[in-house]
Amino acid sequence: MMAKAGRLRWLLGAALLGVALGAGALAYANAARHMAPAQPPAMAPAGEQADAITVHKAARRLVLLRNGVPIRSYAISLGADPSGPKAREGDERTPEGTYVIDWRNARSIAHLSLHISYPNAADVAAAKAAGVSAGGDIMIHGLPNGWGAIGALHRLWDWTDGCIGLTNAEMSEVWSLVPDGTPITIYND
Repeated sequence: MMAKAGRLRWLLGAALLGVALGAGALAYANAARHMAPAQPPAMAPAGEQADAITVHKAARRLVLLRNGVPIRSYAISLGADPSGPKAREGDERTPEGTYVIDWRNARSIAHLSLHISYPNAADVAAAKAAGVSAGGDIMIHGLPNGWGAIGALHRLWDWTDGCIGLTNAEMSEVWSLVPDGTPITIYND
């Protein structure tokens, strides 16, 4: 009877500790969203900038190209359900197809972000035919503000809502190398 009571106390204590840690993590995440955004780096000289981006979803790889030659390559995280193209808002998939980096956000809730022009006309038409919203706000971004210390560990799982996640240092580099108007092609390979 004593051993059973001890196990019960231990389980109850472990459960309370789990709840406290979870609540603390949620509170920290909420506070971190309001932390001061990153100071964006200066753009690299034009001759060093990328003129195209490819993303290979299956390989979890983002490649910056200049004149068809890779100049940088990064391991990435994707949407939490990365198989197949994005079909609707909330499906946690990263789109597939050709888009453009059309604007940037230095005051993002993640460490910097570059907006991908999803949805295009075909994406909107497909979603409309299915009776759903195509969604939007697909970005290349760093880690959520306040979570930069996680670094490369973020690559252990696909955690975004359909975006392309990098470490903060990598995102700063990509920010400086990718001008607005850069085409991005996202493949399922």
